[in-house]
Amino acid sequence: MGLFNKITHAEKHDGILTRIGDRLAATRRGLGQRLASLIQGHSSVDAGLAEDIEASLLSADVGVEATRDIIAQITAAHARTHAALYAELRAAMLAIVAPCAQPLVIPHDVRPYVILVVGVNGAGKTTTIGKLAHRLQSEGRSLMLAAGDTFRAAAIEQLQTWGERNGVPVIAQAGGADAAAVAHDAMQAAAARAVDVLIIDTAGRLHTQTGLMDELRKIKRVIGRFDAHAPHEVLLVLDAGIGQNALAQLAHFHDAVGVTGLCLTKLDGTAKGGILFAMAKKTAIPIRFIGVGEDIGDLRVFEAGQFVDAILPQAE
Repeated sequence: MGLFNKITHAEKHDGILTRIGDRLAATRRGLGQRLASLIQGHSSVDAGLAEDIEASLLSADVGVEATRDIIAQITAAHARTHAALYAELRAAMLAIVAPCAQPLVIPHDVRPYVILVVGVNGAGKTTTIGKLAHRLQSEGRSLMLAAGDTFRAAAIEQLQTWGERNGVPVIAQAGGADAAAVAHDAMQAAAARAVDVLIIDTAGRLHTQTGLMDELRKIKRVIGRFDAHAPHEVLLVLDAGIGQNALAQLAHFHDAVGVTGLCLTKLDGTAKGGILFAMAKKTAIPIRFIGVGEDIGDLRVFEAGQFVDAILPQAE
C-alpha cells in the first residue's frame, strides 16, 4: 500500500532488548528500572510511593500532565499483586503515547509528496533527511532533496553528501541564497522529473527567531503555489536530550508552519526519553519516527508498544 504504517521485516525480528531496548538503555536505567525498583513488593500505591514515582517521572522529563495521569491510574487500580501493579504502570504509560503512534502515510496518487523538515540547528535535521531518504528508497520510491538551509554552507554540503550516498538528486544554490527560491526550483524540478517524494531541508537558526519563522512561512507559501495541499507533511526534528525545551520549540514551529509530525532524535544518548510522554500528552501531534543511533537504519518508525517495552520491559 506504500505506507509507513508497518514496521519492516527486519525491525520486527530485531528484538526489543537487542536493538531498540539497547539503544534506549540510558532511559531504561534512569526511568524504567527506577520505577520497577520503587514498586517492587508493592501491590498498591500509598502517598509515599506516589511521591517517589512522581519524582522519578518528572526527573525523566515525563512532564506534569502525563505524570498526573500515570499516578492517578495506578493509584486507582485495584492491583492485588506487585506484578499487577507493574502491569498497570505499563498500561498507563502506553495509554499516553499510543494515540501518537501514527506512521507517515505517503499515498501513491500525490506526486510529488512534499515533506518540509524543520527544527533548530543541532537537532539532526539533515542527518534525519538522509536516513529518511534511504528508508523511502528501500520502499522503491523516487526522491529529490532540496538544500533549503542556505544559512550554513556546511548544511548544503552535508545534504549533497547524503544525496550522493543515496544516489538522490539535490537541488541547491550557493550559501546565502534565498531559501524560498531553492524551494521554488525544487518544486519545479520534482514535478518535471515526476519524483515520488521531495524532501526540503530548512535553516535552524537565523539572526533572530522571528527571522527564522518568517523564512519558513515564506517557504511554505512558495510551495503552496505549486500545490495548495503542500507541504503534505511538516516534520519537526527535535533533540530528545533537551527535555522540556522541546515543548517550547514545538510551540514556536507549530505556530509558524503547522507541524504535522515529529521525529525525536538522539534517544540513544539521553536518560530523559520521557519527553515523548510529555509531548504526547500535551500536544497529541503524531510521532512519526525516533532516532536511536548513528547508523543509517537507526531512524525507526515510532511504535508505542515497542517504545514502552524498551523502557519498562514486560515482567517475565
